[in-house]
Amino acid sequence: MRVELRERAGSDVRVRVDGALPAGEVRRDQTELRVGAPAPLDGDALRAAAAVAARSVSGEDVTLAWSAADAGEVRAIIEGTAYGAYDAGLLKREHGDRPEPTLALAAPEELHELARRQTLVMRRLDRARDLVNRPPNDLTPTALAAHARSIALPHLTVEAHGREWIEAQGMGAFAAVAQGSAQDPQLIAMRYEPPGAPDGLTLGLVGKAITFDSGGISLKKPLRMQDLKGDMAGGAAVIEGIAAIAELELPLHAVAVVAASENVQDGNAFRPGDILRAANGLTIEVVNTDAEGRLVLADALHHARGLGATHLVDFATLTGSMVRALGDLYAGWFANDEGLAAHLQAATETSGDLGTRFPLHRRYRRYVDSTFADLKNASELGEGGSVLAAMFLAEFTGEGPWAHFDMAGPGYLSRRRPDYALDEGGTGYGVRLIVELAQQLVDRP
Repeated sequence: MRVELRERAGSDVRVRVDGALPAGEVRRDQTELRVGAPAPLDGDALRAAAAVAARSVSGEDVTLAWSAADAGEVRAIIEGTAYGAYDAGLLKREHGDRPEPTLALAAPEELHELARRQTLVMRRLDRARDLVNRPPNDLTPTALAAHARSIALPHLTVEAHGREWIEAQGMGAFAAVAQGSAQDPQLIAMRYEPPGAPDGLTLGLVGKAITFDSGGISLKKPLRMQDLKGDMAGGAAVIEGIAAIAELELPLHAVAVVAASENVQDGNAFRPGDILRAANGLTIEVVNTDAEGRLVLADALHHARGLGATHLVDFATLTGSMVRALGDLYAGWFANDEGLAAHLQAATETSGDLGTRFPLHRRYRRYVDSTFADLKNASELGEGGSVLAAMFLAEFTGEGPWAHFDMAGPGYLSRRRPDYALDEGGTGYGVRLIVELAQQLVDRP
């Protein structure tokens, strides 16, 4: 998507929302494109209309002229157009030759900076979608680390470490998940240290990046197993989220830790019944090898706190329970601190990355009690799956505010979702939220 900022609409194909048309319907002539949108015409409806408009001219070299009167409309039009213009067919032969639409946004001069900001954020979101949509034989953990290292921005440094380093650091939970794969796991650490950022506050972002998840010995069902390339959507959001923070030059210290691995099985694979020792010293009984995400996150969270994170937030496509609870629209999130929770609530509302808070009550801890180790990675009861996963993670977060986003539903779609014209595949969930959280901490630490 290309964006041109103007003070008034030009003579391109003008776009307007027509309340007389059914939502999602498009009528077009030489100079005007009318789009139906659901009522009320709030930011969410306007995003959906902009996405449908952009999708309706997919593959054409067309300039769509929109007018925006306030900040909410600017955000919605830019974000919706980017969603609709995105093409998931990265490896199709003609992908690079297809034209993309131009958005000519007529808005008051005082809103142009916001428009440039949101355009940048959506470019990062598109890159996160690209990462998620790449096939697992292409986007290995090493390839994901190479992508992170390729991001060249001022004050952002990146390092990545493989299997031997992970084992040497005592990351027994992370190492166990990776031991069944010939692909080298990667612990990716990114640090953003801008001059002038206040001391005493460092945002820590942690992402799960299982580049392919077969379930290990606790094998998943074969139907739609190809979607499990998307089990690294949280890691993609964290990588592109901290890159967006750096590109926007926000005055905030931030670190990102992404645990990248495959979860597959060979003769070396970890087993149900194994007991692992995590980097913080706790022992973990393995009940289910398909509950691997919380194992890699355990060591990644501990490492992020060791890098100086004062406020930790992790993003993971973690549990099927959350998908059953909230579908593919909302993420469920947990927090151990009311101040951080208030920032996150505001960030979800502003960003459009929808989320709702779930309980984190200490009495849920019994679900992960183990007879043989300090805790176990799953429960046989088949209830409270998302909550018990959060309770497990809480054991590895150290001291200080922490929140966990279970984005299993909205992070990767197994079927087309008509709102925002989203095809199956990665959605970029979390990138906008991360930027808005960082802005919250800058404005009101």
